[in-house]
This record gives sequence, C-alpha cells and structure tokens, in this order.
Amino acid sequence: MGGASIWHWLVVLAILGAPIILKLCGVGAKPVMMKNNATGQLRSGFYGFSWTYFFFGFFVPLFRSEIGIAALHCLLSLVTLGLWQIIVSFLYNKQYTNRLIEKGFRFNDTVERNQRAAEAIGVDLAVHQRVPAPI
Repeated sequence: MGGASIWHWLVVLAILGAPIILKLCGVGAKPVMMKNNATGQLRSGFYGFSWTYFFFGFFVPLFRSEIGIAALHCLLSLVTLGLWQIIVSFLYNKQYTNRLIEKGFRFNDTVERNQRAAEAIGVDLAVHQRVPAPI
C-alpha cells in the first residue's frame, strides 16, 4: 500500500515536537556563567533537565572534556540498555555544575540567575561566593 498514514505522521510529530514544546514551556537546562577566580577561566554551568544528554548521552561529557565521566556513562548506558541515559538526563547538569564548583568555579552571572542556580543545585550562595583569603 506504500506511504505513511496520518497516524505515522502524528507519531513522528509527537516524538519530534514534544522536546520543542517542552523547551518552549521552560523544561530544560538553564545556563549560568561561572568563573574560576584563580585562573580567570569562564565556563557555562547548567541546571535543569538535559535534553542534550537525553539525545546524545555520553557524548555530552566527552565534548565537555570529561573523558573519565564519558567512559563511565558509556559503559553504564550499554549495561542498562539505555535506561541510564534517560535517568541521568535529569541529573547530569547538576552533577556537571557541582564538578565545576569543586574545581574552583563560582557563579558569575546576574544576581537572579546565581540565586536560581544555587537553589536548583543546592548550594549556599552566601558561602559559595565568599572569596578565599590569599595564602
């Protein structure tokens, strides 16, 4: 009979359209600028659901220069047949931003964004923004 029915097109539209609609409704990663005061290096931290990780999995930490994390995520995705990728989509941005904080990065965005990011990640902003005394 050839050709796709209207139902096939509706399924394709739902699969491709759902992420776009959810992103427009505010579901997804929110960026926050971060700066390492010791090195002067700037990076973008993120909080919220990671659509990028949802679609591309372990390639996200790979492109963010986290080789060990990427290898571990690849292994766990293979072992769990992709379930890991779905679960970590909810967690990855928070974990990545926490790793940046551990490396000495601090929020360096607008006051409002800094507060929202600190709230979402679970960081005490008053402690977080305190600059350590020079040695």
